[in-house]
Amino acid sequence: MRLSKVNAPFYAVIGDPIEQSMSPAIHNACLQQLGMEARYEAIHVPQVELEKQVERLVEAGCKGFNVTIPHKLRIMDLLDEIDPYARAIGAVNTVEVHGKRLKGYNTDGPGFYRGLSDFHQGNLRDAAVLVLGAGGAARAIVKTLIMKGVPNIAIANRTVSKAKDILEESGGVALSISAAEQRLTEYDIIINTTPIGMYPNEGAMPIDLSSVSSKSTLVDIIYNPLMTEFLRIGLEKGCAVQNGVPMFVHQAALAFEQWTGKEPDIDLMEEIIHQKLGGKPTC
Repeated sequence: MRLSKVNAPFYAVIGDPIEQSMSPAIHNACLQQLGMEARYEAIHVPQVELEKQVERLVEAGCKGFNVTIPHKLRIMDLLDEIDPYARAIGAVNTVEVHGKRLKGYNTDGPGFYRGLSDFHQGNLRDAAVLVLGAGGAARAIVKTLIMKGVPNIAIANRTVSKAKDILEESGGVALSISAAEQRLTEYDIIINTTPIGMYPNEGAMPIDLSSVSSKSTLVDIIYNPLMTEFLRIGLEKGCAVQNGVPMFVHQAALAFEQWTGKEPDIDLMEEIIHQKLGGKPTC
């Protein structure tokens, strides 16, 4: 990455890989719509170059950047300050730059919660929730749900110990995938946080949905494809389904607001993603 000092503000997303990121498209559209002389770009940063490339971003005048796979944990060691909410979640996906001081935030969990709250019929605090996977996204989502007062949470993961680590003393339940398959009817909301079913492996399934109830809501944080096999089968069984677009745009909007103090157009963000991925599905 070669960056030179610029006068106009610029923002970025760093990760490895990064070529598939849709963040530049939605952020630049909102910057342009608001008449802001700024730009947002995707920058490939391998793990071994993280510290050096963050220093270069700051030197070049970057005002803020998003952090994606695989840097959401490692970036925390490079920050001067971490928002208490992000520290509680244990991961950072948004960094604000003040001179040479870096402050980290997490907008993944709150972004997911906003999207789910808009979609789910009923009080989330009364819902029994099953989360599939125990990675960084699962951690952000589970910690946020707990903070928002959702008490009945289970995590199913191939390595059960990782699920237990996320739940800690929350009183939640850690399950194997096979155990969760036997208890699907107990859950009002089932959330896939794994990459299983993501392009180019669209036919893969994170769990067998044979026994799922038609009253359940299925959420997949994947947005490419817009309709994963997990959601398609859920629809066939009469479930309400939501893909990863709402989480993606809401976490992006929260970062945008943090950096600029302005509220971006969520509808514009969603429209751009659907256009790029071939149209708006039923979810």
